[in-house]
Amino acid sequence: MSKEVVRGRAVEIEFDGKRCIHSRNCVLSRPDVFVPGVKGEWIRPDAATPEEAVTLAVNCPSGAIVTKRLDGGPGEAAPLVNILRVLENGPLAVRATLAIRGVSAGYRATLCRCGQSSNKPYCDGSHVAAAFKATGEPDSKPSEPLAKRDGLLAVEPRHNGPLKVSGPVEIVSGTGRTVERTTEAWLCRCGHSKNKPYCDGTHKKIGFQAD
Repeated sequence: MSKEVVRGRAVEIEFDGKRCIHSRNCVLSRPDVFVPGVKGEWIRPDAATPEEAVTLAVNCPSGAIVTKRLDGGPGEAAPLVNILRVLENGPLAVRATLAIRGVSAGYRATLCRCGQSSNKPYCDGSHVAAAFKATGEPDSKPSEPLAKRDGLLAVEPRHNGPLKVSGPVEIVSGTGRTVERTTEAWLCRCGHSKNKPYCDGTHKKIGFQAD
């Protein structure tokens, strides 16, 4: 599915089907805006106020939904704390001012950690069909509070290797427990590390291939 852009009176909604992980926050919280099971136009910006539409986008973990205010009001704000959440049997959900491969990537993304996505480094839901199993509650590591908690977070997928994450970030479990506070991490994306969410070099042993 390609990108859809629907322009309302006061807000424009962009939906990128390739980024969607079907968290269903949109259709469950605002089925009047993202209308399930209908033929034709299923995104209806005018069913919400511009503020409500922005909130709806912010609650989309993958960044598949992005809004643009047309009324001059404030849009989505940069997060005050950069967070990388480890989802049970699923991807890494990142909320930060993101640059991926050196390109600005908004404030939200879900990154593949099963190794099966056809849209790497983004998750495309392939972990479900692959029956990927990985805890969302990894052990906590000793770490000190960060002096700076926001700002640019750079994600660099290494060729045939892990994700290098550079910048202030709090890695948290699926339930929000602090796993580590750091300014650099190497995270598994082949799906086979014994130390998930961190890389342990297994990608070399299994011949993992990814740009």
